[in-house]
Amino acid sequence: MANLIREPLMIFVCATTGEGDAPDNMKCPRLLTAMGQIFSSTSSNTQNGDLASSFDEYFKNFKMESKILSEEIHTLIEYHLRRGDVQKAVSVISAALKDIENAPLSIAVTGESGTGKSSLINALRGVGHEEEGAAATGPTETTMVRTEYKHPVFPSVSIWDLPGLGSTTFPPKTYLEEVKFAEYDFFLVVSATRFKDNDAKLAQAIAKMNKKFYFVRTKIDNELNSEQRTKPTTFNKEDVLQKMHKDCLTQLQRANVTAVQVFLVSSLDRSDYDFPELENTLLRDLPAHKRHIFMLCLPSVTEAAIDQKRDSLKQKVWLEALKAGVWAAIPLMGLFSDNDIGKLQETLTRYRSYFGLDDASLEQMARELHVSVEHLKANLQSPHLLSAETKESLWEMLKQYIEKVLSVMIGPIGLGLYFTKTFYLHYYFLETVASDAKALLKKEDLFGDSVGSEEGYSK
Repeated sequence: MANLIREPLMIFVCATTGEGDAPDNMKCPRLLTAMGQIFSSTSSNTQNGDLASSFDEYFKNFKMESKILSEEIHTLIEYHLRRGDVQKAVSVISAALKDIENAPLSIAVTGESGTGKSSLINALRGVGHEEEGAAATGPTETTMVRTEYKHPVFPSVSIWDLPGLGSTTFPPKTYLEEVKFAEYDFFLVVSATRFKDNDAKLAQAIAKMNKKFYFVRTKIDNELNSEQRTKPTTFNKEDVLQKMHKDCLTQLQRANVTAVQVFLVSSLDRSDYDFPELENTLLRDLPAHKRHIFMLCLPSVTEAAIDQKRDSLKQKVWLEALKAGVWAAIPLMGLFSDNDIGKLQETLTRYRSYFGLDDASLEQMARELHVSVEHLKANLQSPHLLSAETKESLWEMLKQYIEKVLSVMIGPIGLGLYFTKTFYLHYYFLETVASDAKALLKKEDLFGDSVGSEEGYSK
């Protein structure tokens, strides 16, 4: 089995990385030597155990908040692979992927009027206050009935604006029944000043219902600005934040709410204060099959968020490849057909959308940066991966990427697990799109003086 698989791939690698036109790190002898070492440990006697070990090794390297498989599902897949029952492993993977793709997610946001609930909801959805479908903000807005806000890209994600307990006549337990508490995956209890008795009572009632809840202190930027204006010579940002966090915990402990988590956030700056930690905590606490959809809908405003999104998608691509039965001997040869290009275009478009790099998002970003869309795209790689100019070089791109993927996927490939050319390109697309998303976090470095000016901007 190992020899049958090894030879076509080695022949392919040698044929496509000739000494004359390949870069130094793609020379045929080096790859042949590496491939020979990789496959020398593979035998029909150890194939099943190696495949199981390969699966375990690959998935255990992802951080908890990025993992999309529960420990139980992971163990079950590994068990079937170790026994050599690939079909049962694929059956488990198929069911897991179905759960991951169809998982509904409902988030409840509650608090008194004026606490910044609507701004928080818009921030979680990645929607600007003036965009269509945004939750209405302002000092006069009061939520009297629960209101659903769908995520603009992922309709299975709903964020519910609930009336604060203080704005109703319901006692805590009746309140939860009225707002249909059983439908939500977790609650965010929001306050803009201090947490009050009603907030504490609501948290206690939620806890009795075995639901997760988190306290979110909003409008932190306003508090800091006020503190800095009144105490300009003694102001220390970290000291103020620490004091505010301690004060929140003290208030809640006095109300007999223990083991509580408090996050200080500004809905206007999702990359600062405790907003990233709030997102990480929610990811860790969610069931594994719901992490993927929540991760995809989070705005790509930090490098950590971008990495998590990329890693989540990498796991899904790997599972889909295994499900497709690509452990067979499939040499990586042949040019791309129009059908291949069409499917790859759909995949690339979807990945760009996940990271906020789709055409509509880039047009909006160009307006905000006062640069032309063409100038913006010229500084990115992902919009051009499958353009008319690059389609002819797609195969060359794949050849040059193989060794890079081998370096991080040596376990699965070394143990007889083969992926088609499409799999490698999906990996490459993810890396490229994630790299572009990170580059846009540093707009000043990317565009220099043109950011925020009218120069270079054309509609």
